[in-house]
Amino acid sequence: MSADSKLSFAKPSTSKAELEEGTAFTPRFDEHGLIGAIVTGADGVVLMFAFMNAEALRLTIETGEAHFYSRSRKSLWKKGETSGNVLRVRELLTDCDQDILLVKVALQGEAACHTGRHSCFYRRVEAGADGVALEFVTK
Repeated sequence: MSADSKLSFAKPSTSKAELEEGTAFTPRFDEHGLIGAIVTGADGVVLMFAFMNAEALRLTIETGEAHFYSRSRKSLWKKGETSGNVLRVRELLTDCDQDILLVKVALQGEAACHTGRHSCFYRRVEAGADGVALEFVTK
């Protein structure tokens, strides 16, 4: 692909069989133009969840580094741009109806979470006598 050309995505098929069994990658972005992305490390541990718009997905595919779309800032961002904790994409998968992505990565750095933790999923929801609380997970 030349530097001038940009990868684009075709509209999803209305055929369930084509979506589920076909070979055309036609991501189903939601009404806001976003698609969810679950990010896991090489060890299978879920590191984070984020959204991508078409531009973030295109950049992720073209550069091999994970890019996302921030709903709160309404802007594109490259993971590791400020922290140095870059996510190098090893494999990109989509689910059966192409409305969510699984991004398998090699983490370059120590943390995938902006809090400095390896994973964004560091607290467990626990039900107890006093209600529901969060418990920190140690590894």
